[in-house]
Amino acid sequence: MRGKIAEVFASIQGEGPYLGQRQIFVRFFNCNLNCIFCDTKLRYFKEYTARQLWAEIEKFPGQYHSISFTGGEPLLQSDFLKEIMALAKGNGWKNYLETNGTLPRALSDVIALTDIVAMDIKLPSSSGMQGVWVMHERFLQIAVQKDVFVKMVICNSTTEQDLRRAIEIIKRVKDSLCVVLQSNSLEESVGLREKVSFFEYVCRNENLNVSVIPQMHKVWGVK
Repeated sequence: MRGKIAEVFASIQGEGPYLGQRQIFVRFFNCNLNCIFCDTKLRYFKEYTARQLWAEIEKFPGQYHSISFTGGEPLLQSDFLKEIMALAKGNGWKNYLETNGTLPRALSDVIALTDIVAMDIKLPSSSGMQGVWVMHERFLQIAVQKDVFVKMVICNSTTEQDLRRAIEIIKRVKDSLCVVLQSNSLEESVGLREKVSFFEYVCRNENLNVSVIPQMHKVWGVK
């Protein structure tokens, strides 16, 4: 079996509650969504067997918190992802899965090998696509078996109605999990910051564990 991988690199996690942790990033090619705020346009990939990919990972010296399997959407290649995650686990690594949270069946295949799930909730008024609420709720019901946090990108177009629908899902599944609001870095403005601040207030008023964390790797100038 071969996986389509866009790139493998070492850097610092720039999003979410694991901000600042050193990781090896394995970026999977292709995605099942097309969000208007997406800042990862993938055009090229290289095919690897799991053993070949592991050999690439081992080229990075030093100590790392975990391996971040990101994309694109890694769960589109869940069979290959399961192979490489098993190799990582067997070598004492933590597996950190970054995902758009829309493929619950694929998550079921790899959840036993996953340590941390960084799950997006794609608000339709942010993404420019139809809502995938049912898939998100099913996904989160599986993800809560492990350490999971949810991230929502907030744009100028994002509506309070969409935020409140996401809050309903989170409260039904596990209201204590970490919720991250991330402003769209392509639209940074005073108005957007005010919107994010208001949305944080809405979340806190619903007793959610919410944080506002921008894309810090862009601030730091790292990949």
